[in-house]
Amino acid sequence: MPPACSLLALGQTHASPGNHSRIEPVKSTAIKVGSVTLESPFALAPMAGMTDTAFRRLVKRRGGCGLVVTEMVSSEGLVRGIDRTLEYAEYTEEERPVSIQIFGGAPEKMAEAARIVEGLGADIVDVNMGCPVPKIAKHQAGCSLMRTPEHAATVVAAMTEAVSIPVTVKMRAGWDDDHVNAPVVAGLMEQAGAAAVAVHGRTAKQSYSGRSDWGLIDDVARAVSIPVFGSGDCVAPQDAVDRMRDTAVAGVLVGRGALRNPWIFEQAHRLRCGETASSVPSEDRGRFLLTYIDLLLSEGTDEAEGFRHRAESNLKAGPKRRSAATRERWVINKLRALGSWYTKGFGCGSRLRIAINHAGSINELRGIIRDHFQVDGPPPSVPDRQTQAVRHACPE
Repeated sequence: MPPACSLLALGQTHASPGNHSRIEPVKSTAIKVGSVTLESPFALAPMAGMTDTAFRRLVKRRGGCGLVVTEMVSSEGLVRGIDRTLEYAEYTEEERPVSIQIFGGAPEKMAEAARIVEGLGADIVDVNMGCPVPKIAKHQAGCSLMRTPEHAATVVAAMTEAVSIPVTVKMRAGWDDDHVNAPVVAGLMEQAGAAAVAVHGRTAKQSYSGRSDWGLIDDVARAVSIPVFGSGDCVAPQDAVDRMRDTAVAGVLVGRGALRNPWIFEQAHRLRCGETASSVPSEDRGRFLLTYIDLLLSEGTDEAEGFRHRAESNLKAGPKRRSAATRERWVINKLRALGSWYTKGFGCGSRLRIAINHAGSINELRGIIRDHFQVDGPPPSVPDRQTQAVRHACPE
């Protein structure tokens, strides 16, 4: 990579002592969601097509992430035991605590799906009440549930009665500017037995335009006694720390910011503890992508054996598996999807993005990544489990 393309610190303007914004250290970062303890208040938000088990594992290895949530899973697909649906729900033990997010609008079906999620061994089951996509909303699921708060409460109540694991809800500010009702809906969710709620500060009609309304999120956090996670526009570590400081939220969900910078959780954790958030070397960013490829290729290996065993025992079904040929095309497409975010914000990112999009094989992808990030030698034989290096309890 030519000198002009040297890696810039992505979302890490606080790396050098002279440019580091320090805050008062906190003595504890753990929070409780029902019976589940999260060792960090920073969590990975569910994102369809992006936060697969490989990406979640790599985020957890970097440390600082208290909870990961799967891509949204169809309650109908779970109940019917569809292999593609189970693929979205699949997780490995190193991701714990892990939440499986389900969507649907029928109380009985959602309760049955919640029982399946519990049988699959998840720590938490989350209700998708925030998806604005029309094909989801038209079935009275996703954010459409916020248009009928009493019905949404019936759904959550049915789920909490069906399972012993915590039930949480992810919602938006409301359906549109004329129906911003998150504080009211959150109160109903608490009454229905929800252990926590997460609020994205945009309406369904906004989708991802405009700005996330953290003032509204603060109102929600002050309106209920259960933990509230805020979400939206946290693209740098300091953003997440500032939201924790300036609002009453118990935690922060990071979505698109983590696709650009999977180290954001570890960096935010260190900043909140009054430490320094170091920048990420170019080679480490390259190794992240190379390891992501390897994890995608290892689909169906022993690391997910526990999940598969529980799925086969409870549903007589298992996650979808691909042939070698279709798997290679799938991996290439996954790299293109992640690359559209991961390559933003550093030198020659557009050049790398174009190269990834034109790659025709996995070997070509690996070569492009090694050349761009100047990765020398083979990847480590042992995964870089950096989680152990991150102290979840801040220094006294």
